[in-house]
Amino acid sequence: GFAAAIAGLSLLARQAQAAPQPRPHVVYILADDLGFADVGFRGSDIHTPHLDRLAAEGATLSQLYTQPLCTPTRAALMTGRYPLRYGLQTGVIPSGGDYGLATDEYLLPQALQQAGYKTALVGKWHLGHADRKYWPRQRGFDFFYGPLVGEIDHFKHEAHGVTDWYRDNDLLVEDGYDTELFGAEAVRRIGTHDPSTPLFLYLAFTAPHTPYQAPQRYLDLYPRIEDPSRRAYAAMITAMDEQIGKVIEALEARGMRDDTLLIFHSDNGGTRSRMFVGEGAVSGELPPSNAPLRDGKGTLYEGGTRVVGLANWPKRIPAGQVDAVIHVVDMLPTLGALAGADLSRSKALDGNNVLPALLEGQDGRTGLVYNIEPTQGAVRRGPWKLIWHAVLPPKIELFDLAADPGETRDVSAAHPELVAELQTEVVKLAQSMAPPLFYGTALKATLSAPLATPSAALYDLGSQDD
Repeated sequence: GFAAAIAGLSLLARQAQAAPQPRPHVVYILADDLGFADVGFRGSDIHTPHLDRLAAEGATLSQLYTQPLCTPTRAALMTGRYPLRYGLQTGVIPSGGDYGLATDEYLLPQALQQAGYKTALVGKWHLGHADRKYWPRQRGFDFFYGPLVGEIDHFKHEAHGVTDWYRDNDLLVEDGYDTELFGAEAVRRIGTHDPSTPLFLYLAFTAPHTPYQAPQRYLDLYPRIEDPSRRAYAAMITAMDEQIGKVIEALEARGMRDDTLLIFHSDNGGTRSRMFVGEGAVSGELPPSNAPLRDGKGTLYEGGTRVVGLANWPKRIPAGQVDAVIHVVDMLPTLGALAGADLSRSKALDGNNVLPALLEGQDGRTGLVYNIEPTQGAVRRGPWKLIWHAVLPPKIELFDLAADPGETRDVSAAHPELVAELQTEVVKLAQSMAPPLFYGTALKATLSAPLATPSAALYDLGSQDD
């Protein structure tokens, strides 16, 4: 009997070891066009005390990559696949666009929903608005609150004079500053959530995307910033940070904080080119800073694609800097693994499970695809990054990011064999890519515009944010 009891105890001990970790709640927070340098923990004069604390107590992600524009990044997050696979690699879905993220793609909220998570999107969608089949409630979210398209007036909640504000599938007219409304809704979701059920809350702020607007009390925090655009930009970031603080408080009040993985990053780099400013004219210098990185949003340089980011999970993710190369396509397989989700319905994933990098400081990916479209492409292998501008006159650039993260020295002439290898990789990807859906919309708009102003139709498309 004694031996049997010992055997039984050792069996129980083994089962206890094998028991899966309880599945965490996931709060995934996306900023919109936030500059790489524009948070306190990167040395900015912009106040972000709540993000700074999350960064200090968690992992700052020094090599986290996204796509250079909004729609493609959101698509990559939702699918675990590069946007070149399904035609969303170019531009953003404009107000007049009738396309969306392909409905045969299996999305992150669907996978988490199947695994028993409650799923909610509070904030910006921008993955299809013209047909309801593209909307969040039809794509795996139990709840949706926010705008469907890209750029809205932060007080009026409209783009080009059209209201773009929804609760679930219903159009809503509501007063308030969007950042504060998103924060309040996220707090409400957490406050009414049963902590015994895992929660996936995707909180997608529209800050600090143009137009640069903020309530007076946030503007008043920055009397020393003279430039009105930069003052408003700074105020928007602090307003967002304050709401993130309220979300953390809500998690603590529900006893959920220690069981919550919180991820925060920008959807792309800060805006450094007027081409990507969108509505709401900005006079003078554009306020975002991606220092020490080159250029910004809409470009394949590091300033457009390497974003400020952090991951915080008390007692699980150690504090410190994680230098592993991580791409936003890695988030679906990573969160899927944590949730015990079945990803067999996903098409071939480009993402990898990066939990070992986050939890144990292991290496991330060795290569990544920045983007491939008919006019340009960029890939990375180890520290080497090739950018190929295929539009005439064509230009090839090669950078050693380990030695030169600011991309100041093109070393392509010194490494012809490497350039040829990476070009072959770009061509192979281009041969297999889906045609960009944006071009069809651009063509339709140009053909339907008055003959005298074909550029006006394209401007409408181009300025439709991201």
